[in-house]
Amino acid sequence: MKKWSGVAFIAFVFTLLLLRYGLMENRLSEMTLSNSFFRNVSDRLHSEHDRNLPALSNPQISSEVIAADRLIFNFSIQQNFSQEELQSLQTWNLLDHLVSHAEGLPNAIEAVKEAGSASKDLMASLEEERLLSSLNGSVRQKPKEKQCPYSIRKMNSSEFADNGYKLRIPCGLIQGSSITIIGTPSGVLGNFRIDLMGSPLPGEPDPPIILHYNVRLHGDKVTEDPVIVQNTWTLAHEWGDEERCPSDTDSNKKVDELERCSRVVGEDKQTYASSKQINGSKHSPPSTVGPKLRRYFPFKQGYLTVATLRVGSEGIQMTVDGKHITSFAFRESLEPWLVNAIRIAGDIKLMSILVSGLPTSEDLEHVIDLETLKSVPLPIHKKLDLFVGVFSTANNFKRRMAVRRTWMQYDAVRTGTVAVRFFVGLHKNQIVNEELWNEARTYGDIQLVPFVDYYSLITWKTIAICIYGTEVVSAKYVMKTDDDAFVRVDEVIASLQRINITRGLLYGLINFDSKPHRNTDSKWYISPEEWPDETYPPWAHGPGYVISRDIAKSVYKQHKKGHLKMFKLEDVAMGIWIAEMKRKGLDIKYEKDTRVYVEGCESGYVVAHYQGPREMLCLWQKLQETKRATCCGNR
Repeated sequence: MKKWSGVAFIAFVFTLLLLRYGLMENRLSEMTLSNSFFRNVSDRLHSEHDRNLPALSNPQISSEVIAADRLIFNFSIQQNFSQEELQSLQTWNLLDHLVSHAEGLPNAIEAVKEAGSASKDLMASLEEERLLSSLNGSVRQKPKEKQCPYSIRKMNSSEFADNGYKLRIPCGLIQGSSITIIGTPSGVLGNFRIDLMGSPLPGEPDPPIILHYNVRLHGDKVTEDPVIVQNTWTLAHEWGDEERCPSDTDSNKKVDELERCSRVVGEDKQTYASSKQINGSKHSPPSTVGPKLRRYFPFKQGYLTVATLRVGSEGIQMTVDGKHITSFAFRESLEPWLVNAIRIAGDIKLMSILVSGLPTSEDLEHVIDLETLKSVPLPIHKKLDLFVGVFSTANNFKRRMAVRRTWMQYDAVRTGTVAVRFFVGLHKNQIVNEELWNEARTYGDIQLVPFVDYYSLITWKTIAICIYGTEVVSAKYVMKTDDDAFVRVDEVIASLQRINITRGLLYGLINFDSKPHRNTDSKWYISPEEWPDETYPPWAHGPGYVISRDIAKSVYKQHKKGHLKMFKLEDVAMGIWIAEMKRKGLDIKYEKDTRVYVEGCESGYVVAHYQGPREMLCLWQKLQETKRATCCGNR
């Protein structure tokens, strides 16, 4: 009896183990599913890539480049992807030789590695959403905190500690974002600092500082007078060159047309005491205090201050009590979209912080014209009159929506003879990438590119536009523009028809005699190593130029072979590539159109640059009402 009991017990345990193994196997298969959808478009792409990988000029980084290059395929086709989702990856999967030919582009390898990491996180999040949706039988609603709010307010918060406060910025900053801080410099010294912080790279203990704004009311080792010191910090380069206000040097340098240090800071001002009668005696002579010199400084210990940092196109400006004080130009790879937190520390008693003008996507449930905003489906290799590629960055949601509601509503675009696509790199913030992915599958007009969107890598987007315009669709002409440019599509087509040149064409606002910027403080600084010649070949300004199909096709072919010179100014790069084609015998025709306005808007424009969402809508309304290209703001 005991023997049979023992056998029964063993059988029971064995059955439990089998059941547990079965459950674990199912669970493991689910886990594998959620982590294994970065399969390559085809094994052929890998094998061809490995065979054709060109020799690198620097063998020390060859293994790093190859590893980074393969990260491109992390974001490959998953069997559960919808057709709309697959469309946004059409260009991504054709950029398999990107990093192999990246010499001359700063931060190239790092940007691809970061995109590989970002794509993994995004895909994991999407798979989690799918699994939960299948379990719950409905689409999972994202938690409120995962959205990108337009503004953040902290007022009279008990969270404000005496030694500082840190506020998270969910989706980065964009042009027009502002941070207003109300507080009183206090304590023993009254010194305080404001840091705009980014996300640390994997393995790095400390985040980069996009802007370090340090107020020293009692001076420092350099001066005994009050001073503002601005700087940046990264783990790789530590502190950069500090900028001081007031400055020892008399500089006229400006950022966004505003002085880097206002001349009033540190300026001597005379103040007078009023006359007094001592003890009120009529026999006592009046006591008059003579002029007293006092240097102006925007911050003062014990006095309430309203300070606002505002993001411009070239840098960040500070106003104090309504007066411009400083400007700080963005430094390479330290751009406003990277900011994910504000840290305020030191001797300041905070009353409130208001962050506004933040990037935020539209709530799809409240978009009443959604169907008219979706892109027209384009069969592969459809013949187009014109393909327009638009540079955009991940968190520029409002700009893309403004373009969709305005010049993307031209009949030529809605009927499919012209196609428009936004070319967008991934963000380092997963929340932004989730919003971007949702936008891409909703509207069908976004092409993701396999790198994080540093400004120094925009030349890669130019190549991506050439690839899409020739390999994904077949366009007679390919145009490049920006998401803050208003394009009169009808007039572009009419101009191309009048020109009637289908080969070797570069059309736009062409510069025939420009020189490289040799000033190291310039946003467009080019070292002699990057371009040794005194002048550039002819090139067309980036807000709006058109090339013929043969040039776009050649750009792609030459890039795959590693024969294109990588140059960080994308519009000049196109001019350099075209000049090389001309040298090899291609008959190039430069067609200049002065109606491409790169510094704003003028009546009769074909392209108007630096137009925000409101200006875009205004320009479109004027076109509909008057049928004339008139600008907003009486221009």
